[in-house]
Amino acid sequence: MTRTSLLLAIVATAALAGCNNADHTIVAGGPDEDPVNEVDVANVQLPPSITATKSYRCKDNSVLRIDWLSDGSARVHTGESDAGTQVQVGEGGPLSGSADAATVTYEGKSCKA
Repeated sequence: MTRTSLLLAIVATAALAGCNNADHTIVAGGPDEDPVNEVDVANVQLPPSITATKSYRCKDNSVLRIDWLSDGSARVHTGESDAGTQVQVGEGGPLSGSADAATVTYEGKSCKA
């Protein structure tokens, strides 16, 4: 048993000794700056964050999950695997209500939290 493990260790050492014998080139500085790949940091805008997530049951017994976003919009999930639809909240939009309200109206359906 000792002889087998010693033999395997010697074979593994010999195999690793032959790996990566290429010369390495060390560069004192970083890569050349390419102005095409520079990002204008001033124009970067983050997506809105989720301020609240609530589930609502509608009168037709369907379930909605609404992610309320920081920019005043919401993402409405109508199914388990649904990625959601981003909608505007308020007059003229399909969703009215707020994250603090006990009831919301989505596409004419009244839903309670």
